[in-house]
This record gives sequence, structure tokens and C-alpha cells, in this order.
Amino acid sequence: MKKSSINTHMGNIVVDNDVIAQYAGSVAVECFGIVGMAGVNVKDGLVRLLKMDSLTRGINVTVKDHKLILDFHVIVAYGVSILAVSDNLIDSVKYKVEEFTGLEIEKINIFVEGVRVID
Repeated sequence: MKKSSINTHMGNIVVDNDVIAQYAGSVAVECFGIVGMAGVNVKDGLVRLLKMDSLTRGINVTVKDHKLILDFHVIVAYGVSILAVSDNLIDSVKYKVEEFTGLEIEKINIFVEGVRVID
């Protein structure tokens, strides 16, 4: 388990990266055009839609010099602009995760792993 540490005047705050990934995932699936997070099986090369309770597997959190780098593996809705969905995702996640954690986000990488038709 990797953890992020924040030093304050009262002491240290340690946050598990899975907590950040879970929060970022919940923010991401609220964004328009995002169907869900994608789980990629490297061995088989298969991509599958992850259930809501396993969002963290579609997100990789890296802490470098007290700044966050987030990698999202997403499935987008058919017929929406991938650029518009990505911009919305970046803006929402950057604002909410920085507010939640108190850490600055250096970079957000989005990997579109699939497209799905929504009824």
C-alpha cells in the first residue's frame, strides 16, 4: 500500500492512495459521457467494465514530490465527443481531488479503453 503524506503545523496526515483512487473514481463516473472505469487484463488483452465497488482498479495514483499523477482507464459513451468528455473529467477531478486531499495534481492521464452504447 502506497501512501501520501501531508505535513502540517499540527503533525503529519497520511492518506492511502486507494482512498484517493476511490474518491477520484467516484468523481469520474459522475462526469457526463463516462460509462465507467475499465479493467484491462494484460495477459488476454481484454477490457471490461468494472463494477462500482472496484473503481480503484481502473485508476493508478502516483505521488511525486508531493504532487499527484492520476491515470484513468475509462469506457466512454457512444456518440459523445471524447475530447469534451476528457476535458470535463480533467476539470472535475482536478478541482474535487485537490480540494479533498490538499495535494496538487501535476498530471491527469486518460486512457480510453472502450466505447459502449447506453440505452
